[in-house]
Amino acid sequence: MPERPHLYTIPPHRAFADALAIGLIRRFGGDPLRLARGTVLLPNNRAKRSIQDAFVRASAGGLLLPRLVAVGDPELDEALFDSDEGEPIPAAVDPLQRRMILARLIQESGSPVDAAEAVRLAGDLAATLDQLLIEEVAPTKLRELELTQELSAHWERSLALFEVVLERWPRELARLGRIDLAERRTLLLDRVSKRWRTAPPPGFVCAAGITASAPAIAKLLQTVAGMAQGMVVLPGLATGISKEEWDSLGPFEPDPVTGRRRRRLETHPQYHLKLLLERMGVHRDEFEPWRAASEHDAPPARSKAIASAMAPPELTHGWTALPAAERRLAGVRALEVATPAEEAQAIALALRGALEVPGKTAALVTPDRVLARRVAAHCVRWGLTIDDTAGQPLSILPPGTLLLALIDAAAQGFAPLPLLTLLKHPLVMPEQRLEWLEGARRLDRALRGPRPAPGLAGIDRHLAEQSGRDGHLRRAAARWWPTAKAILAPLEAVFDAGSQPVPALLAALRETAQALAGDGLWSRADGRAAADLLDSLEREGAHGPPRTEPEAMGPLLRTLMEENAVRPPQGGHPRVAILGVLEARLQTADLMILGGLNEGVWPGLPAPDPWLAPRIRSELGLPGLERRIGLSAHDLAGALGAPEVLLTRARRDASAPTIASRFWLRLEALSGGLERAGELAQWLRGLDDPGDHQPAKRPEPSPPIAARPKEISVTEVDRLKADPFAFYARRMLRLMPLDPVDADPSAAWRGTAVHDVLQRWFEADDCAPDKLRARAEAMLTDERTHPMMRALWQPRLMEAIDWIASEIAAKLSEGRAVLAVEQRGVIQFDGVELSGTFDRVDRLADGSLAIVDYKTGKPPSLAAVREGFSLQLGLLGLIAERGGYDGISGRASGFEYWSLSRNRAGGFGYVESPCDPRRREYLPADEFVDRAVAQFEGAARTWLTGEAPFTAKLHPDYAPYAEYDQLMRRDEWYGRE
Repeated sequence: MPERPHLYTIPPHRAFADALAIGLIRRFGGDPLRLARGTVLLPNNRAKRSIQDAFVRASAGGLLLPRLVAVGDPELDEALFDSDEGEPIPAAVDPLQRRMILARLIQESGSPVDAAEAVRLAGDLAATLDQLLIEEVAPTKLRELELTQELSAHWERSLALFEVVLERWPRELARLGRIDLAERRTLLLDRVSKRWRTAPPPGFVCAAGITASAPAIAKLLQTVAGMAQGMVVLPGLATGISKEEWDSLGPFEPDPVTGRRRRRLETHPQYHLKLLLERMGVHRDEFEPWRAASEHDAPPARSKAIASAMAPPELTHGWTALPAAERRLAGVRALEVATPAEEAQAIALALRGALEVPGKTAALVTPDRVLARRVAAHCVRWGLTIDDTAGQPLSILPPGTLLLALIDAAAQGFAPLPLLTLLKHPLVMPEQRLEWLEGARRLDRALRGPRPAPGLAGIDRHLAEQSGRDGHLRRAAARWWPTAKAILAPLEAVFDAGSQPVPALLAALRETAQALAGDGLWSRADGRAAADLLDSLEREGAHGPPRTEPEAMGPLLRTLMEENAVRPPQGGHPRVAILGVLEARLQTADLMILGGLNEGVWPGLPAPDPWLAPRIRSELGLPGLERRIGLSAHDLAGALGAPEVLLTRARRDASAPTIASRFWLRLEALSGGLERAGELAQWLRGLDDPGDHQPAKRPEPSPPIAARPKEISVTEVDRLKADPFAFYARRMLRLMPLDPVDADPSAAWRGTAVHDVLQRWFEADDCAPDKLRARAEAMLTDERTHPMMRALWQPRLMEAIDWIASEIAAKLSEGRAVLAVEQRGVIQFDGVELSGTFDRVDRLADGSLAIVDYKTGKPPSLAAVREGFSLQLGLLGLIAERGGYDGISGRASGFEYWSLSRNRAGGFGYVESPCDPRRREYLPADEFVDRAVAQFEGAARTWLTGEAPFTAKLHPDYAPYAEYDQLMRRDEWYGRE
């Protein structure tokens, strides 16, 4: 054994992987076989690739590499030893099988949660259980704690449930003949440590970049450091900070009087390294600098500045007295922009700019995967493909979104929005894509408006109703719909059967997805990941909750997919990369861009532990919830060691202003203000700057007279006068606004429903007062009626319906008679065909006609009528007087709006007329038709038979509708003229 352990550290300003490779080649590269006989222990498989690439860069030719082994390898003994000795270690339980069993135990322990929530809680429970195993804390220690009186009722229930699960979990493992993966890794590390103490390997052993502080890893590193040919190399150990700062980090012994522990400073980037050193039984003064440098290193002053920036808060008061060398951050620039979109664009520009320098490498490091995806999308502008080595969750990749859309559609009874999302998915029907999309678009048009009845049968009934203005759309969709229905029907039958085992639900889901997308669904890396997940879940689901509600399958599958990161195959540009924080460890580039430096992103918010209260975790010796902040700080410190560094943040996110990361603020305060990336900000502003803005003018199309429409309905006259362009777009361009899919019942929809009830009441019941309420109730209870309308509108509707019945009965008793309802009429007037459909026409006692219009809202104002608008009743009277309606003749002298809205007495329903003498500035009834004729004649001669242009928003006060505002580019000219 050596007199002192072989301990080294590589400071942050050096490129860890390159310095390690160069140093090992210098020590052992004189004999190629000596280097090849060595072993390098690394933290994970990503680090293995980084070190391998560094050896290739440093070799400048052929080289036999040492054995590279990840210390967390579940088969560590096979990776290190050619022959196995000792009793075999039991195999580890499958992670998904373990999770499903824990979910079942949670439900069986009395927790009232569904399968999806049980699986989510099982993931947190498994993580807590792993921490107990990694830290080698016996579960029985929970029973020795006397904290019950200090815990809230919530934590008491969680702790009790946790203890019940921990008591049953070992029996489940014994039944399976398996052990936990974390326990297996601990046993493997202990076995390696014991074997190397008695029989060190013939070649060197270098444990590099391993910063995990687990006791088993600490023992292994202690063993390696003590071997004659062993060495431990840590990244960024702060050997230069003061003893006061080092001692302030903790951990601390309990107070001998109170038993309380002083709080550990786990948010410091050196805390986990100090804990590792204490468990190894070494001191930081025993570490020597690793004597190797590379061309990827930053100036040595960078390490001093990084250490100063990460000082504990109580020591930052001394920053102003620091020498300039310990505050200097030359080569580190900052860019602060307004939005995440600008941040992504700026980062993409910086990556693209790096490629202009031959041989220069660049990498984006960010924990914000949305930002990473945006940057990759921006880089496509220049044909630049970048691999995001952190991968993307399966839930947002095409196979995952298809499976989730399929579950969502079935769980919601194939409501229009989730159904159309499914049918239009890009993976569906690849071989008949065009025909399928054409049918899906027809169905889209037919399903516009309020939601039909639930289920596939509800859509059948909806498409079978082929009357009305959208009947042709439903007929077109009905011809294609059976093709899609036949594929979806088996899944609906399974979901309608209620709760079932997870494998049965998954089998139906898989078969339907296969029928929709074919074998292409399971191709590529993301498809294979989806297939593996379904296969594993279908196999291991039998160990989970015995029965699962179909509605819970969506959240359950989404939870598992979001934890399943799919990494792209290699094939991106070799000199640029997008890295997650974990992937960036031990890696470097000439330009490191650290993006998303906002609180809650970098560092992220501590993930809560729903099982153990913070006080319990502290007493058990488990890592605190804030340990992740310290690890994020250490990752940032390592990334700051690149020759060039660009820090970026956005001042707001999608919903609110952001707060700059504590790391950003520390670097700003230490340096007195970071250098700004001014030229990058200038490029960002100029990239999409059009230069001279030329807003559009108010549109005034003027088609020839022969091409202008010669037919118009009474309801279109106001549109023609107030917004001629909207009339032009609707009638000449034939651009009809579409109702939203799965829309709430609009005022027009409610009006149509009421008109239909009143029409049936007149035609079938002859206005019998006792029959109207029954018809309204039948309409509301019909399964096709929107639930919102039924719940919110029913009370006021029924009161208004009762008012209509009583009001008509009163009118009939006064000698008034209902002649007809809902009849369309047409006349020729001044070279134009004028048409209109009245709601009701009555014969008054004097033999004249009364035109009645039902309104579910308020009637038009008298001011609008006097301005020449809202003259629909007068034009209907004109058609009636000129014999445009079958069986109706006479002079129109009554013009009434029957409104179903609230009246002055607090009830619902009232009659209002623009010709009521009791109103100020009323219009005399005998002049009303003539006034409407004059207004219509002027409009027709101006735009229909004349040459006037169709000017946009001619009278905006009477053009409140906005369907065509984007087409007329309203915001570019409105208010400017």
